[in-house]
Amino acid sequence: MTRIDTRINGANVTRDVEARVTLAEFVRNELGLTGTKLSCELEVCGACTVVVDGNPVSACTSLAVDVDGREVLTIEGLADGDELHPIQRAFIDHFAMQCGFCTPGFILMAKTLLDDNPEPTEEDVVHHMEGNICRCTGYRPIIDAVIDAADRMRAPR
Repeated sequence: MTRIDTRINGANVTRDVEARVTLAEFVRNELGLTGTKLSCELEVCGACTVVVDGNPVSACTSLAVDVDGREVLTIEGLADGDELHPIQRAFIDHFAMQCGFCTPGFILMAKTLLDDNPEPTEEDVVHHMEGNICRCTGYRPIIDAVIDAADRMRAPR
């Protein structure tokens, strides 16, 4: 067992974990943060995407011990209480989900894009999201939602 100290969704977390436990298993099974989905377990589909120190990470192939001393954001940490993040709201408004399985990964990928590039082109969105797969909705509503979220995030509040 290895002790890790990390911040997940703004909260300090200290746990003993086995060295072989993935970050996805840790957040889902240890912390009950089930928005991080397991699908391919090969770093191909993007359903397990979380944000570590501002960068998108495939939690299915990353180890929990590797987030020791780091900041992790899961989909559960994106909203501010009952107030949805503008990206979440845009996904709802654009019907950019159907079954919703891939949605947390897409939303967190969109966040990393918009944090780095607040005015992305459609090509920027397509390129940044190319590692995420949706089997239900198609990509047009997702692209539209990300562009709209960028506008919402730049608008004065």
